Amino acid sequence: MVIFSSFTASPAQQGQQPNQTKEELQKQRKQLEEEINELNRNLNDIQKNKKQSLTQLAIIQRKVAKREQLIGNINKEMHHIDDDIQAKEQEKDHYKKELDTLKQRYSQSIVFAYKNRSNYEYLNFLFSAADFNDAFKRLTYLKSYRKYRETEVQTILKTENLLQESIGTLNNSKAEKTKALVTQSSQLKVLEDDKKQKDQVVRQLKDQEKDLIAQQKKKEKERQQLSKALAAVIRRTMEEEERKAKLAKQKAEEQKRVQANKAPSESNVTVTKGNASAGKNLRNAEASTGVVTAGGNEGRAYNLLESTPEGLTQSVNFENNRGRLPWPVSGGNVVGRFGTQTVPGTKLTTHNDGIIISTQVGASVKCVADGEVIAVADLDEYQYAVVRHGKYFTVYNKLSQVNVNKGSILKAGSVIGKAAIGFDGGGEIEIQVMNDKRQFLDPERWLKSR
Repeated sequence: MVIFSSFTASPAQQGQQPNQTKEELQKQRKQLEEEINELNRNLNDIQKNKKQSLTQLAIIQRKVAKREQLIGNINKEMHHIDDDIQAKEQEKDHYKKELDTLKQRYSQSIVFAYKNRSNYEYLNFLFSAADFNDAFKRLTYLKSYRKYRETEVQTILKTENLLQESIGTLNNSKAEKTKALVTQSSQLKVLEDDKKQKDQVVRQLKDQEKDLIAQQKKKEKERQQLSKALAAVIRRTMEEEERKAKLAKQKAEEQKRVQANKAPSESNVTVTKGNASAGKNLRNAEASTGVVTAGGNEGRAYNLLESTPEGLTQSVNFENNRGRLPWPVSGGNVVGRFGTQTVPGTKLTTHNDGIIISTQVGASVKCVADGEVIAVADLDEYQYAVVRHGKYFTVYNKLSQVNVNKGSILKAGSVIGKAAIGFDGGGEIEIQVMNDKRQFLDPERWLKSR
């Protein structure tokens, strides 16, 4: 169980993208609210223990970070709403001006019609035509003028409807902004309460500093034990692969010698053909034993742990799913991040080779990618399992029980074991990611965002 002194996630980790639409922001806001609710549930479970802990502080810190992210999300939503209000204001003014112009033009046409309303003026206009064609044109004009006035009435009514719709949408946007402001104000208040709670937990942890330092020393000792054990597991795996490769090479060379000695009296041409055949058998022997040369990897640098088709495929799949690997548990939150963390204002410092995930006691822990179990062992009161994925390894620690054995072939999602009870009384597991150079990698960069 470890903590982080601050939480600053990148836009990719936060799930934020530039120029997000209002719909995308609302969807993200809902997700953040669900994550905060889950953090609150985890915190309530831990607080039943009635003892301040590093995990409790970690959850509160993560909740503060999520709350700040949520407030930022609301701010972005309000920027969209402001843009909508501005656009609707301009649209409303446009329709209002257009309506005023239409009414003015229609008023002028009514006045003109009133002044020329007598039948005498109408007939005089027709019979004053120079000829029949001119009279027909004048009659057509009078009909089209009447039609134009009718069309103007319809246009005025339609524009009035558009204006009312625009005003209604504008009012809805203003109401939406008011609601967002209320939500923002409420979230800011809760954020202040969260920060006060965090400060209170830090103060209480300082009172327990001696006990916690002793606890952290114990956990650091366990970490170092696990690190040494993992180094030994990888070393043995490398040695075993090297042994297999040597045996495969010896077998291929023996087949080559047998082919060369089959017909010693044949001509040089025949010997040459025999050597060519032996060379082919060598390649076939290498393929049958799983040895793949660097040239067979299409330019990929040769790696002993990728010398079999299965190992190469698992490595490539693991790499291609970077940032998209499934979580080892169906629910939970990261309460211990990768690397070194400290508690502000205390001497409490801890180091994580992986990440600690809080979850339900006894929750199923699943494999994140296809691979082979290469080690299962005990570590004090916990158990752990190591799964190889080509030249990569995942470690599942803090298990109360393990359901697999060394040599088990697993698929992504296969159940490895059950989550154990942590110091705080809640369930937790640790997952680590390593490469063939025995370097620990940040699991959060490999697992999909939640």
